[in-house]
Amino acid sequence: MSASLILGAVLLVVVAWLASCAEAGLARMTSFRAAEAERSGRRGSAKLAQVAADPTRYLNVALLVRVACEMASAALVTYACLQEFEETWEALAVAIGVMVLVSYVAVGVSPRTIGRQHPLNTATAAAYVLLPLARIMGPIPPLLILLGNALTPGKGFRRGPFASEAELRAMVDLAEQESLIEDDERRMVHSVFELGDTLVREVMVPRTDLIVIERYKTIRQALTLALRSGFSRIPVTGESEDDVVGIVYLKDLARKTHISRDAESELVSTAMRPAAFVPDTKNAGDLLREMQQERNHVAVVIDEYGGTAGIVTIEDILEEIVGEITDEYDRELPQVEELGADRYRVTARLDIGDLGELYGIEEFDDEDVETVGGLLAKALGRVPIADATTVVELPDGRGLRLTAESAAGRRNKVATVLVEPTDPPERRDGSE
Repeated sequence: MSASLILGAVLLVVVAWLASCAEAGLARMTSFRAAEAERSGRRGSAKLAQVAADPTRYLNVALLVRVACEMASAALVTYACLQEFEETWEALAVAIGVMVLVSYVAVGVSPRTIGRQHPLNTATAAAYVLLPLARIMGPIPPLLILLGNALTPGKGFRRGPFASEAELRAMVDLAEQESLIEDDERRMVHSVFELGDTLVREVMVPRTDLIVIERYKTIRQALTLALRSGFSRIPVTGESEDDVVGIVYLKDLARKTHISRDAESELVSTAMRPAAFVPDTKNAGDLLREMQQERNHVAVVIDEYGGTAGIVTIEDILEEIVGEITDEYDRELPQVEELGADRYRVTARLDIGDLGELYGIEEFDDEDVETVGGLLAKALGRVPIADATTVVELPDGRGLRLTAESAAGRRNKVATVLVEPTDPPERRDGSE
C-alpha cells in the first residue's frame, strides 16, 4: 500500500515539475519572440503564438496544476508515513521534511532554472499541453483568481498574481546579468518604473533658478535676454515673480521682429503665449503624457499656496529616464584656471572657502551660500546670466570682481566665473 502511495506521489511531483517548468518558460516568453519563432518555421510555433497571445490565462492553468499536484503529493506522502510510523508526530515530521525538500528542489529550483535557461523550448513544449488543458478547465482558473482577489486586501490582481513590477525589475536585472541587455538599458528600464513614483516638484527647475522677464519690458529686451541667457522659452511675470502670466518663445520674438523692425518696441506681453499650470504634486509620468498630447513643452509648477514653485519641461522629465542631456558645447572644466595677475577662472560650483585660499584668506565663509555661483547670485540679487558682473568684499577689505562667463548644460547655468581683484572699497570711493 505504501509503495503505491509513494509511486503516486512521485508521479504527481513529476507533473508539478513540468508545470513549474512551463511557468518559468512562459514568464520569459513574449509575443515578439513567439512571432519570430513562427516566422522561422519552428515546429510548434503556431501553438506557442496562441499561448503568447494570452499568457496570463495559461500561466494560471500551469499554476493551478502545479499547486494541485504539490498538495496531492503531500497528502499521499503524509498518509504513507502515518501507515509506517506508530507515532503521529513522527509521521508528520517525516512527511513535512520530505515534502519541503522535494518541493524546494524538485518543484522550486530545478524546473525554474531550466525554464529560464531554455524559455523557447520549454514554452513550446508546454503549449501542446496547456492549450487543451485550458479548454478542459474552462472558467475554473479565472474563478479561483476572483476568489483570491475577494480575500486580498486592496485592489488585488485583476488577472492573476503575475508580471508585477518587482518581477519585471528582477527579470530586467537577470537579462543584464546574462548580457542580453546593456547596463545602461537596465538602468533606463528601472528609471521608467521609478518615473511613476516621481512628483513634478522633484524634476522641476525651482523658481530661484528661473530667468524671467516682466510683461512691461519690450520685445527687444526679451530678445536680448533670450540670446544672453541661452533660453528659448522665458516665463513672463506680472506684479511679482509669483505672478506668471505667460511664456514667451524665442521663435515668436524672432518672427515678430523679422516681419517688422518696429515690433522691437512693442511690449513682450503682445508676443507671449498662455502658460500651462500644474500642481507640484502631479505625477511626472502623467504630466509627460499630457504634454505630448497637448504638444506643450513647458508648464508652470504651482505650490500648495498658489505661488510659483518653478517650471518643468519635457526635457526635465526625459532626463529622469535617460540621464542628463548634454550637447557638443558641454565639456569637463578644471576647478581653477590661473590667468595671471591674481586673476582666475573658476567653476561656479567652487567652494567659497577654496576661493578665499586663492587670495590668502584661510577662513572665507558665508552663512547664506557655499559656492562661487551662489555668491555671485547673492551679490547680484538675481539669477546670473552670461556677462553679469558684481563686486564682493573679502574679510581683509579687498574687493573681488566676479563676472559670469559661459553658460553650460541644457539649463544654461553659468559654468565658469572670472575672478579678479579690485581696489579696496575706500579707494574705489576716492577716499584715503
